[in-house]
Amino acid sequence: MSESTTTSSTSLMSFKVLILAGIFLIIVIIIVLLIYLCFRGSRKKRKMLPKLHSSGSTPLVSKEISMVKEIDLTRSSEKQTRIEIIEDHDEVGPKKEAEIMVEIGGVRKGDGGGHMMEDPNIGWGRWYSLKEVEMATRGFEEGNVIGEGGYGVVYRGVLQDGCVVAVKNLHNNKGQAEKEFKVEVEAIGKVRHKNLVRLVGYCAEGARRMLVYEYVENGNLEQWLHGNVGPTSPLTWDIRMKIAIGTAKGLTYLHEGLEPKVVHRDIKSSNILLDKNWNAKVSDFGLAKLLGSEKTHVTTRVMGTFGYVSPEYASTGMLNERSDVYSFGVLLMEIITGRSPIDYSRPPGEMNLVDWFKAMVSSRRSDELVDPLIETPPSPRALKRVLLICLRCIDLDVIKRPKMGQIVHMLESDDFPFRSELRTIRDKDYVPSQADVSIKVPYQRKHTEPAEKSTCR
Repeated sequence: MSESTTTSSTSLMSFKVLILAGIFLIIVIIIVLLIYLCFRGSRKKRKMLPKLHSSGSTPLVSKEISMVKEIDLTRSSEKQTRIEIIEDHDEVGPKKEAEIMVEIGGVRKGDGGGHMMEDPNIGWGRWYSLKEVEMATRGFEEGNVIGEGGYGVVYRGVLQDGCVVAVKNLHNNKGQAEKEFKVEVEAIGKVRHKNLVRLVGYCAEGARRMLVYEYVENGNLEQWLHGNVGPTSPLTWDIRMKIAIGTAKGLTYLHEGLEPKVVHRDIKSSNILLDKNWNAKVSDFGLAKLLGSEKTHVTTRVMGTFGYVSPEYASTGMLNERSDVYSFGVLLMEIITGRSPIDYSRPPGEMNLVDWFKAMVSSRRSDELVDPLIETPPSPRALKRVLLICLRCIDLDVIKRPKMGQIVHMLESDDFPFRSELRTIRDKDYVPSQADVSIKVPYQRKHTEPAEKSTCR
């Protein structure tokens, strides 16, 4: 009885073990199948999608896909996408690699031409193609010429969006590399001030170099001072002082608001543009020179306009911002008198504006200095203030010339130099010239007027 019970229990145990073994085997088979299916699926995906690489090494797959955005010039700047495929048997040499390219933002190197179409947006402004500039100026039509100087001809232009610009076609740029030109243009383009003409872009193709400026609608100061304006000048005394102050503020920003500072080197009436509200804008940075903060002067080839150039710059070539101050003093005389700095049509004693101006002040004939075309002359008080500023700007002692920031303060102050606390202008060793004594403006010798910090930023 007991043996039969033992046998039946043993057979039951064996049956249970077999069932468990079968279940375990089924689970293992299922797991293996799942792993196989996953692996097979991943292989299919790899076959369907080629691998991309950007390391510049040998391709990981047999085909290299290069997306090239092409500008379709015949379809109003619509962009198409072209796919180039290199087969396994193709030899990928340097020339072929050069043809595999990715165009970003419109930049593309031509096939063998070496020309580069640039991204129009360059941060501070815009790059213009030669075709765009030619269309804007109607092929540089002579009727669109609005000015001409030693560095180029200026054309009025209208861009495709209707924006009116002034295009300066630069001369003598054969030796200037495109890279060097772009660096200089970028330095100019980032300068922003309401009294400086804004550079909105440039064009550099082949040997052509052009600057695209904002268009200032009222011409330049020279036209209004020396042109045919009738018996009465539209430039009243107040308007002339507004122009002088705006010019001084623009130069103050160049001298004191930038690092490195900028010396203009060609301050003259034709480089002062006027908008419809008679606001002055200093133009033509073609002659500007960047100065490092550690430098007090730069020795360079003398550049500028005869009559405006300071004596020390003309004789030695030593240039710093005080050279601009002298030129501004001559410009201020021109604004007051309506006379050109050098006029050979006048009598010998009046050909040179600076010499004639000093002689008139010295002989106490200051009232005769005012432009006769000004309908309402200034008050004696206002005239004396501006005459003093002129004399200080053209002082032969460079150190005694005021800074442009100080000049702005003097021009804007109605009380200068008549209040006692404002009569602290000269250095302690200053000795008044004969011209200064004649307009009876006292000085204190033991105090120097502090330089006004630029607030133009």
